[in-house]
Amino acid sequence: MNPLLPELGLVLWMSIAFLVVLFLLKKFAWKGIIDALHDREEFIERSLKSAEDAKAQMSELIADNEKLLATARLEREQILKEAKEMKEKIMSDAKVSATTESNRLINSARAEIEKEKHQALSDIKKQVGELSLEIAEKVIKKELSDKGAQQALVENHLSQSQAN
Repeated sequence: MNPLLPELGLVLWMSIAFLVVLFLLKKFAWKGIIDALHDREEFIERSLKSAEDAKAQMSELIADNEKLLATARLEREQILKEAKEMKEKIMSDAKVSATTESNRLINSARAEIEKEKHQALSDIKKQVGELSLEIAEKVIKKELSDKGAQQALVENHLSQSQAN
């Protein structure tokens, strides 16, 4: 026998054993294996579809988040702008109010000073008048107590009035 060629009987029995195993697998296991492969294939397809759906949802969420961020930024800028305008208005109003109030106080102080000045001048005039009267009274009493001094005073006044 040729060692390179297998024996025909052995090949025949191996072929029969293979066919029996193949028949048994087809009869009992083939359907389960095929069903398991189909189930596995469907599971993989569902998983891929779910992943694609999740990816699409994630893209939508990212887009929505970007829109929300853009809106929030715009609102923040608007709020900051309004706050700045309000601050400037309050500062301007405060300056106007302070200027008005300071002008009012200055005018009031000037009026009070002017009033006090007039009052002081009036008091000084009154005191000067009173002092003048007292001095004149004392001088006149002193001068009029002497008859010769009275005569000289009258002549002096007459001469002054004639000169005018």
